[in-house]
Amino acid sequence: MVIKKPQAPSFQHMPAAAETLLALMHAQGEVARLSEREQLFSSLLVSVNAVLWAFDWESQQMIYVSPAYERIFGRSAGLLLADYNEWRDSIYPDDLDYAERSLAEVLEKGAIEDREYRIISADGQIRWLSDKCFVSQQNDPGQRVIVVGIAEDITEKKQLEGELQRLATTDVLTQSSNRRHFFECAHREFEQARLQGSPIGFLLLDIDDFKIINDTYGHQEGDLVLQRIADSGKAVLRRGDLFGRIGGEEFAAVFPGCAPEMAKQIAERLQREIQRLSFTHDGQVFGVTVSQGLTGIQPQDEILDTLFSRADAAMYQAKRRGKNQIVLA
Repeated sequence: MVIKKPQAPSFQHMPAAAETLLALMHAQGEVARLSEREQLFSSLLVSVNAVLWAFDWESQQMIYVSPAYERIFGRSAGLLLADYNEWRDSIYPDDLDYAERSLAEVLEKGAIEDREYRIISADGQIRWLSDKCFVSQQNDPGQRVIVVGIAEDITEKKQLEGELQRLATTDVLTQSSNRRHFFECAHREFEQARLQGSPIGFLLLDIDDFKIINDTYGHQEGDLVLQRIADSGKAVLRRGDLFGRIGGEEFAAVFPGCAPEMAKQIAERLQREIQRLSFTHDGQVFGVTVSQGLTGIQPQDEILDTLFSRADAAMYQAKRRGKNQIVLA
């Protein structure tokens, strides 16, 4: 006797009710899979620290924004979808023109990947965004133009860059410009003054008898003297002037656009400010003085080193004349 192997049911031989049941089971499975994908996608959007967005260019309406918008901007996504100005009004005023102009460029270039601008969140914090955007592909020329993008919060990165820049350009002890940064800036100011035929002043300042201060009161007290003199320079100099520590006890300043008489007045104010400084160590009170050499650009000067040499010679002449004075060169 031959035993026949049972065959799998076929839609062809099934009653209509069974076919309907299997079709429903298949549809439910597809719905479940779609629901799982949607939940996964939503979870990913919530975890990403960047705002995904889509913008209808013709109507000037935001048509989609991801959950990170409310976290980064601190504002309602519903209000943004109702009015695009919610995003526009949050941009830092100094960056608004660039943000709008670079967004418009996407229509010509197809994609903009280097947009960086600041926003002011609802709690008043300033945040940096890296906002890449591109035009969504259009199969039909008559379709509306949709710009899509991703705005990433790069505030921490910018803060780190700023700190690294500060460390690279700042004297750690006095928080004034270090030698390398000071002379980089001074060279630029000198070249600009030479090309424009405008005046510029160059000042060198050296603390009198600084070794005696260190030997008598200790290096910690000497460091305090350096810090207080740097503070005096910051207080006296004008906005746009350069001031930096270029050696152990030596400082320098550049006065862009400053005529000789004005430069002399600034140097004299600095001299008086330093003379007023008072220090106390183990009950002993002492003060400090400085010798300064001051010069300005002359028609024959072609490089900054010429000004530096004249100011340096004038400063040592001030030392030889008895210190605590300014010599012009």
